[in-house]
Amino acid sequence: MSAPQSLAETQTLKVGDTAPDFTLPDANGSDPAAKITLSDYRGKQNVVLAFFPYAFSGTCSAQMPSYEAELERFNTFDTQVIGISMDGKPALVAWAKQLKLSFPLLADFYPQGKVVDLYGVRHVAGMPERALFVIDKQGVVQWVHVHRPTGETPDNEELFEVLRKLQ
Repeated sequence: MSAPQSLAETQTLKVGDTAPDFTLPDANGSDPAAKITLSDYRGKQNVVLAFFPYAFSGTCSAQMPSYEAELERFNTFDTQVIGISMDGKPALVAWAKQLKLSFPLLADFYPQGKVVDLYGVRHVAGMPERALFVIDKQGVVQWVHVHRPTGETPDNEELFEVLRKLQ
């Protein structure tokens, strides 16, 4: 039996689809009541949605800081990185502080996994898949990558290659 392969689309989304809109609490903002709505970025910035299984896990604790280290580079492509997990907001707040993350981390906690399901990236074990979506300034999905196995850290160069094409 072969290992599962990475996916370039989900059951609910593929390249060319309009990204489903959502609003979720931001665990990494200065305002404790802050929420982020995806459509607020339309016409302004590209967005990388980075779904991840668990705060404080090994691979996630390597993946998210890799985006932090490249934020200036993402900015040159007029792109906002947003992390999303089903962890509760208090866990994400503590994790972001520990890792010194400055970009938004959204808590898809209640109702549990609503956005994860909207994007079709719930793992059979119940947590989010490790999945990346590049959404352009018009709100259209330009790239999807669901990483299999989930323990593999995504390659940021793949993201930057996609973002280069959006310029």
